[in-house]
Amino acid sequence: MSTPVVDVSPASNPGLTDKPDEVTKSYIMQQAMYRIKDPKASLDFYSRVLGMSLLEKYDFPDAKFTVYFLGYEDTETAPKDKKERVSWVFGCKGTLELTHNWGTESDPDFKYHTGNTDPRGYGHIGITVDDVYKACERFEKLGVEFAKKPDAGRMKGLAFIKDPDGYWIEIFDRQHLPAILA
Repeated sequence: MSTPVVDVSPASNPGLTDKPDEVTKSYIMQQAMYRIKDPKASLDFYSRVLGMSLLEKYDFPDAKFTVYFLGYEDTETAPKDKKERVSWVFGCKGTLELTHNWGTESDPDFKYHTGNTDPRGYGHIGITVDDVYKACERFEKLGVEFAKKPDAGRMKGLAFIKDPDGYWIEIFDRQHLPAILA
């Protein structure tokens, strides 16, 4: 017996438009942004632990901050020309922008609010892996902090890990999600 398809129509989802404006067809979800305390710790985590590549870095000396764009793109195929590379970076889907306000790394009491404590707000980003259990075994060996392990809680087969600033990252694979969501 197959599970019925979920109704994603505007009639069943108040507020959903029935026909998005034609002009929005080329829009993409390009980035989510986290403010980070220490770029060395965050770049290590996102590159070594999660396997992301640094796509580009932009320094803003007058405003005293740097932004780092990370993702799962092949940087070997990125343009070498600076202007072309900017266009390439901002055409990549699903990147992570890490914003570092200079000086926060040397303040031992400095912390960002991640949205997962009161007052709750922002939640998390999600990363699809080949096998959530194998990925979590690796994360454990690397000393990554967990907010939820794959078999904890009601939802089995997905996990939440924390980055150096405490932001939550949902870890899941495509074989376990149907049992949770369908």
